[in-house]
Amino acid sequence: MDIRKIKKLIELLEASDVAEIEIVEGEESVRIARHSSAPPASAYAPPPPPAAAAPAAGPAAAPGVAPGSPVEENGLPPGSIMESPMVGTFYGASTPGDKPFVEVGSQVSQGDTLCIIEAMKIMNRIEAETSGTVRAVLVEDGQPVEYGEPLIVID
Repeated sequence: MDIRKIKKLIELLEASDVAEIEIVEGEESVRIARHSSAPPASAYAPPPPPAAAAPAAGPAAAPGVAPGSPVEENGLPPGSIMESPMVGTFYGASTPGDKPFVEVGSQVSQGDTLCIIEAMKIMNRIEAETSGTVRAVLVEDGQPVEYGEPLIVID
């Protein structure tokens, strides 16, 4: 295995939250692990509940949620939550400046592209698992995402 590839893997590991990576090429393999004494950080923390001092304002909706949408206890509208299948960078459109694949209120069918997650310079299209209406886009374009992080709510 080329030493330049190994150095690049170490750089990628240091620049991300990934703790361990193993690559196998034919009979050769390399495993790089980062051990930390700190416990792993939570991938997603729900927003705090609205302050009791402002009950007239009503519950706050998550970012990217249509105004007036019903909101569940976790701060998300009801529906099927599409989670990130990998660690990477979220992109709502195929190229900067293009129209997003989906917006709040868009109708989607099972298999439609919802977004792209870039991981290790590979663009991965994320497809809808269910058909319905997009109720919320929870991630901003270009934002890093973790495995299992909620991305889009479809009702």
